[in-house]
Amino acid sequence: MTRAEIMQVVEDENIQFFRLQFVDIFGFMKNVALPKSQIEKALDGDIMFDGSSIDGFARINESDMYLKPDYDSFTVLPWRNKDGISAARIICDVHKADGTPFEGCPRVNLKRVLAEAKELGYIMNVGTECEFFLFEKDEEGRATTITNDVAGYFSLDPDDTGNDCRREMIETLEAMGFEIEASHHEVAEGQHEINFKYADALTAADNTVTFKWVVKSIASKYGLYATFMPKPIFGTSGSGMHTNQSLFNLDGTNAFFDESDPLQLSRTAYSYIAGALKNARGFAAVTNPLVNSYKRLVPGYEAPVYCAWSVSNRSALIRVPAARGLSTRTEIRCPDPACNPYLAFAMMLNSGLEGVKSNLTPPAEVKRDIFKMSSAEMDECGVVVMPGSLKEAINELKTNPLSKETLGEHIWEKYIEAKEKEWDSFRTAVTDWELEKYLSVY
Repeated sequence: MTRAEIMQVVEDENIQFFRLQFVDIFGFMKNVALPKSQIEKALDGDIMFDGSSIDGFARINESDMYLKPDYDSFTVLPWRNKDGISAARIICDVHKADGTPFEGCPRVNLKRVLAEAKELGYIMNVGTECEFFLFEKDEEGRATTITNDVAGYFSLDPDDTGNDCRREMIETLEAMGFEIEASHHEVAEGQHEINFKYADALTAADNTVTFKWVVKSIASKYGLYATFMPKPIFGTSGSGMHTNQSLFNLDGTNAFFDESDPLQLSRTAYSYIAGALKNARGFAAVTNPLVNSYKRLVPGYEAPVYCAWSVSNRSALIRVPAARGLSTRTEIRCPDPACNPYLAFAMMLNSGLEGVKSNLTPPAEVKRDIFKMSSAEMDECGVVVMPGSLKEAINELKTNPLSKETLGEHIWEKYIEAKEKEWDSFRTAVTDWELEKYLSVY
C-alpha cells in the first residue's frame, strides 16, 4: 500500500485509533497506540519510544528509538469497530536515533538474512501450522487448564464447542487479508489448528505473530483463554508449529523441484535438508525456546525429536509433503508456537543455505517408524536426537558457528543471556511435583 492509500482507508473506515506494532527478541508483540491526529506522523516514521524499556533491546544511554512502518502490513482491526469508530495497525521496524536499522530488532535481522539469501538467488517461502489450546478462565479471569470441550481429532459438533469461537477467528483473519485453507479440532481436548496460506518469509513471520494476537483477542471475547504454550497439560498432545518452507528462484520457479529426480526433488532441496539436519540441534533453542518446550520434545513419544528426513514418515524431524511443482517444500516439525518466528525462520533458512552453499548430501531417507527403533538401530541410520532440555539447547546454540552469524551479535548475546536466566530460575525452583513426591516422605 502507499501512504495515500492508507490515509484514504483511514477516512473511509473512520479510523480514530492507530497501533504501531513491533516484536521484542522473544517474539512478544509490543505496540504504541496513537489517536488519529498522530497517524501522519506515524506513517512518516517519526514516532519515538524508549528502547531501554524492552527486554534485550538497548541500554539506558542509547534508548531513543523510532518505529518505521511497513505500509504493506497496514490493516483495519475488525473486532475493534464500535459505534462506527474503527482502529487499525501497522507493523514496524525499529530504527536507532541516527536513522539506521536497529540490529536488535528481530524483523530487521530477518530482512538482513533474507537479503543475503536473495544475493544467492533465492527467496524463502514459509507456511506455519500453529496449534493452540482454548481454556476456560476462573472467576477472577485468570487462565485455567480446564478445556471447554471434550472433542478429539477432526471432531464435529456438538463435541467441538469451541467451533463458534474458531469460526469467528477465521472470519476475523479473512477480513484482515488472510487466506484460510483449513481449520479443525486437534488431537487433545481443547486443542485447535487454523491453517493459512504460505507467503514470503517476512510476510509469513508478520502473519504468524498477527495470527496469535487475533486468536487470543477473539478467544477473550468468548470468555476463553487461548494459549500457544507448547505443553500445557501432562499426558496429552502438545502444540507444535510445523514450518513448511521452500526456496524459490528469482524467476519464480521452485528451486526444490526437479521432475527428473525419482522423488522429484532438486539437488538444492537435498542440500537444504542436509544443512537443516546438520544444524537442527543448534537452532533448537530458537525454534523451541522455553523450558516447557522440552516437555513436548520427549523421545519415546510421538514427538519430532529424531534428526532424520523422509518423504512421508511423520516420525522424522523433516518431512517432504507429497505435493510437487510450485508446492514442493520441506516441513520442519520441531518448532513450537512459542518461538519468535522472525528468529526461527532466519535460523532455519541459514541452516538450509549452509547445506546448499557447501553442496552437502543428506543421509539416506529413513522410511521406518523411528518411534519403534532401538538406539542401536538409530545409530546405524545416523539418527541423532534433538536436545532434551533448554539447557542442552542453549549450549548447542552457543557452540554452533552459524547461530551468531544468523542472529547477529546483539540478539545472540541478549537471547542467550535471557535464556540462561530462565533455565536457572527453573533449575532452582521447587515444583509441585517435588512437594507431592517428597514432602510427606522425607
